[in-house]
Amino acid sequence: MERSVLFFDIDGTVLSEVTGQVPESAVRAFKAAQEEGHLLFINTGRTACCVPSTIRKYRFDGYLCGCGTYISYKDEEIFYSSIERNRGKDIINKLVECRLTGVAEARDDVFFPERVTSYDGLESFRRSFRKYGIGVEQPLERGDFIYDKMFIYANEKSDLQTFFAFIADDMDAIDRGDGTYEIIQKGRSKGTACEQVLKLLGIPKERAYVFGDSSNDLDMFRFADHAVAMGKHADVLEPYTEFVTKTVEEDGLEYAMKHYGLIH
Repeated sequence: MERSVLFFDIDGTVLSEVTGQVPESAVRAFKAAQEEGHLLFINTGRTACCVPSTIRKYRFDGYLCGCGTYISYKDEEIFYSSIERNRGKDIINKLVECRLTGVAEARDDVFFPERVTSYDGLESFRRSFRKYGIGVEQPLERGDFIYDKMFIYANEKSDLQTFFAFIADDMDAIDRGDGTYEIIQKGRSKGTACEQVLKLLGIPKERAYVFGDSSNDLDMFRFADHAVAMGKHADVLEPYTEFVTKTVEEDGLEYAMKHYGLIH
């Protein structure tokens, strides 16, 4: 089989959200795919500093992070895009003004609100990142830093429409459900990152395979001819899914890669 490029989301795709581990079947499949000559990339909404050690210890050929804002290949950074510093400050100020909260995500750090919030998901992120020294340098409200994207939280008091109108020229919002939104740079996505890597490697799109489960995988599903949805996945992926595999806990990655003849 000709060499192909495989792009994997992390959470719910490679990393089980049930066990917090990468299944042995996935590790076995990664090794077998690379022995066949295929190239393997992580393609995640997480910024580079937030890719967990449980992923980094495996021999991926590169990392596409922050919804297409950072790309590395063979340990070399080949692309990076951030929000201009003053524009980033203005977005944070508007976030506060619109009674929203969230985190600003950078290549090297994450910035949390100064005060503890009422959002359980945000506080869970804060606790988990602080164990690794992430998110402790300065609070979100100070805004004296460069960042790449945001993850925001809204409730019934939030003025989402005003905030979305303010960012519309240069940012897009991905609805992640339950009042949460991923705010990404316009023109950057998991799909644009896939396209850049294929151009770099000189490999046609028909030999690209993407694996994902959530709404922020939508752009890479729209891009790829071969889009594999995990057994548990967001409905928004359905129109662009070529094959539905099993869940990650049920050896879904190995199952899909065998289905396509990528491994034997």
